Amino acid sequence: MTSGTLLRQITDYANRADPYPLYTELRRTPVARQDDGVYTVSTYWEILSLLHDPRLSSDLRNRVPQPGDALPLEEDPSLPVSFIRLDPPEHDRLRRLATRPFGPPKCPRRVFNMRGELTRMVSDLIDGFQGRNQVDIVDDFAYPFPVAVICKLLGVPRQDEARFHVWAEAIVAALDPNPAEGPAERQRASQQARSEMGRYLAELIEEHRHVPGDDMFSALATDHGPDGQMTPVELIATGVLLLIAGHETTVNLISNGMLTLLRHPDVLKRLRDDPGLAVPLVEELLRYEPPVQLLPQRTALDDIDIAGTVIPKGAPIWLVLASGNRDPKRFPDAERFEPERRDNQHLGFGSGIHYCFGAPLARLEAQLALTELARRLDNPQLVNDPPPYRRNPVLRGPRHLSVAFDDLLA
Repeated sequence: MTSGTLLRQITDYANRADPYPLYTELRRTPVARQDDGVYTVSTYWEILSLLHDPRLSSDLRNRVPQPGDALPLEEDPSLPVSFIRLDPPEHDRLRRLATRPFGPPKCPRRVFNMRGELTRMVSDLIDGFQGRNQVDIVDDFAYPFPVAVICKLLGVPRQDEARFHVWAEAIVAALDPNPAEGPAERQRASQQARSEMGRYLAELIEEHRHVPGDDMFSALATDHGPDGQMTPVELIATGVLLLIAGHETTVNLISNGMLTLLRHPDVLKRLRDDPGLAVPLVEELLRYEPPVQLLPQRTALDDIDIAGTVIPKGAPIWLVLASGNRDPKRFPDAERFEPERRDNQHLGFGSGIHYCFGAPLARLEAQLALTELARRLDNPQLVNDPPPYRRNPVLRGPRHLSVAFDDLLA
């Protein structure tokens, strides 16, 4: 197989359950031009270098259109642009504003103070398994848990979850380079979902502005910091981003994590006996089965010479994070799941200026979730292996994960 066809194979749903042999082949050419003009970067050090390179842009306006391109979503002037699709200095200002109510230095205890409530949420969801001997870990646990968390954190009424679940699915589907429907249909559905979610958030944020509470939307709507305040459009764009990013990737992290543990029963038993294993285990999961497999839609702002290949200015670049995470030149025995791996500087949350600022919360959610599932499910077994996967190759994870067990332990 030529390097020019590998990306099509990787994004083909037929290979969703196990893309890793394709990543191994892709790494033979660390930087490769695909048949459609995309440059894939698949090795650890090259990915890390580009994530810290100011010549790499996240702004689609800098991209030279390629044959067959659909209209990028952010080019629709009626829709707000989230800061992850911007470059400095706009990105930096908006990110600072978004992080002020979430973590240090202004709110250093935000995530720490949620631990007790997160623990109760996990226990309540698992208590709901009572009287059953089979559950869908995705629908019954890995989805409702982070959704409840992000609703609480942002100040979104829990009863509105069903509404933004539909919106989120349509928006996330736009990331799929091989959608079941055509690009135009996918774009229209995504734009409609973003518009509807934007209108909903505009009303909700205005309510929080007049009657603020102890939540992030209230803080974002009323806070006056060194960078001033977000405009109403910037608030809506940030709200859409936080609602989706705040649960989509964590769903995958938990469900990928449980699937991996069930495939490694010795590790599952160790976690049951030693909850302290959860911290390094989640780090290894982020390396071994990352919820975000690749970063598409990056653009070269100048000619970039890397690993012996020149990526021309304006060319589209895909950073294949999951491939870099299994690069044997960076991680010894990279194809092995090793929970106590040392020197585990994975790419699971990216790196550089776009590093996931929700990482501390996602880590805590996964640690608590997997520890309690391991402790309370007696003799859990996979019903289907491999399970059915979500179509999206970017945010990769099981669509369903049926697990049978003998009993529910207290």
